Amino acid sequence: MLETSARLLRLLSLLQAHRDWSGPELAARLDVTTRTVRRDVDRLRELGYPVHATAGTPGYRLGAGSDLPPLLLDDDEAVAVAVGLRTAAGGSVAGIEEASVQALAKLEQVLPPRLRRRVHALRSMTVPMAGGAAPVDAEVLTTIAAACRDHEVLRFDYRSHQGEESRRATEPHRLVHSGRRWYLVGWDVDRADWRTYRVDRLRPRTPNGPRFAPRDPPAEDLAAYTSRAVSSAPYRYRARLTLHAPAQTVARRIAPTVGTVEPLDAETCVLRCGANSLDEIVVWVALADVGFEAHEPPELVERIGVLADRLRAASGTGSR
Repeated sequence: MLETSARLLRLLSLLQAHRDWSGPELAARLDVTTRTVRRDVDRLRELGYPVHATAGTPGYRLGAGSDLPPLLLDDDEAVAVAVGLRTAAGGSVAGIEEASVQALAKLEQVLPPRLRRRVHALRSMTVPMAGGAAPVDAEVLTTIAAACRDHEVLRFDYRSHQGEESRRATEPHRLVHSGRRWYLVGWDVDRADWRTYRVDRLRPRTPNGPRFAPRDPPAEDLAAYTSRAVSSAPYRYRARLTLHAPAQTVARRIAPTVGTVEPLDAETCVLRCGANSLDEIVVWVALADVGFEAHEPPELVERIGVLADRLRAASGTGSR
């Protein structure tokens, strides 16, 4: 009986790791006959695992069923799932925290000591930084993702950066996650242009609109496109500056939702960002502790000169 149970687990592991197996391949891996493989497959089906017979050469495939059966995970997969659940328990998606904690408790209960130590080490050596991002409802995310997948027009109420309420109809393309916020990139039907929406400001309406033919995306790199859209477009001032530091160094200090960084050469880069206050841009860039030159808007260049004179005067190094 123990030998049979161990063989069933081995068979299940093979089916989960590989999409299609022929009967002889499984028999060779398990060192049994094809008849034994057929009996073991029937036992897995009785336990709720949807093992399907493949067309052509007789074989087997593990499919999706109506219920979620137990899964077999290797060491790295188990650690990855545990870390992911712990992150989800305190993440930016509302409504899944409790379920994540419960699933994590079940997983950690059966983790072998060596894996439990790895997970606990990561937890004890990590300090979470509280974020100001509004949580996103998990149902809203799945609704948007389904509309993207099925190419259905998404109708929703939306609150803009200025707090204005409007009703939108959009051909949704992709969800983009910055680490703190979720964004939807889609074609705005009424404005006939691509738009980026913050998902936490979005309230879907039902039912969805008609199906649509997918358009070419606004950019090949949607992450960079979204970064440009959310870091400058909503603001009164859009700034372009040259920073005297490598692009990789600057990018590590600047979140993609704050500004976009493009390399000029090995030692300089261009920063594009936005704000509703010129002083906010000046102070923020100055505190980056690298040399810089402002190019636009003209008001920014002028404001830097005014503030520079004021600071020199305050330090006693101004002209006498």
